[in-house]
Amino acid sequence: MTTTHDTGAVTLENGPRRRRVPRGVPLPLLVPALVGLAFLLLPLLALLIRAPWRSLPGQLTSPEVWQALQLSLISATAATAVSLVLGVPLAWLLARTDFAGRGLVRALVTLPLVLPPVVGGVALLLALGRNGVVGQWLDSWFGITLPFTTAGVVVAEAFVAMPFLVISVEGTLRAADPRYEEAATTLGASRFTAFRRVTLPLIAPGIAAGAVLAWARALGEFGATITFAGNFPGRTQTMPLAVYLALQNDPAAAIALSLVLLAVSIAVLAGLRDRWTTAST
Repeated sequence: MTTTHDTGAVTLENGPRRRRVPRGVPLPLLVPALVGLAFLLLPLLALLIRAPWRSLPGQLTSPEVWQALQLSLISATAATAVSLVLGVPLAWLLARTDFAGRGLVRALVTLPLVLPPVVGGVALLLALGRNGVVGQWLDSWFGITLPFTTAGVVVAEAFVAMPFLVISVEGTLRAADPRYEEAATTLGASRFTAFRRVTLPLIAPGIAAGAVLAWARALGEFGATITFAGNFPGRTQTMPLAVYLALQNDPAAAIALSLVLLAVSIAVLAGLRDRWTTAST
């Protein structure tokens, strides 16, 4: 026999726990919640209200906008590919191995999440610039110069985007049962084969979610890009940089470019909605 105790807000019973929507929201919580919602939505609504809808097709088809959009898509995709190649093994290292200083390494990996992007750009210049700690050897030995090039854009975007992928994949790895890998190794598979044939299929949704987040972050990167790669049309000028430049000379074009980035952000959120919903249930 099942006993039920009705508290008015939550229904508890022996067996599966069921939650019921509260009957009322306290006014001291409702008012700041609505103010916070308005604070977050008002700038986006203002962008939609003030958008030059009539001239929008012409704005978006101009050569400068198309050039910046094309460069943004290519560089963000390349930065995501770099993040996948380097970030997935790094996430596996943090989730599956024990070594001295692992907590410190994890903190350093996530540091670009809270580091001001301009500071990240300065750090990249000091490390990979022509006179940088590593950049001077790249220039003298291989003739490779990264700052103020399209490759520099990719490097700057990967620097700020990779932590999103690492965190997502590491969390998925920690949630996955490691006994599957252990069973594969006991059957004669090497650690890498077990990772490739067993672990990767298990964590594929987490990798996909992390890649989408990294791609979106790379697409919207501004501070590190302009500091490390500059703002040269056709070579390093991405969409966020084009928005900044257009805002000074052509506000209508800046709004049009902002709408493109807004649409991409909404598409990313819509694509990840099912994963977030599944994770929260």
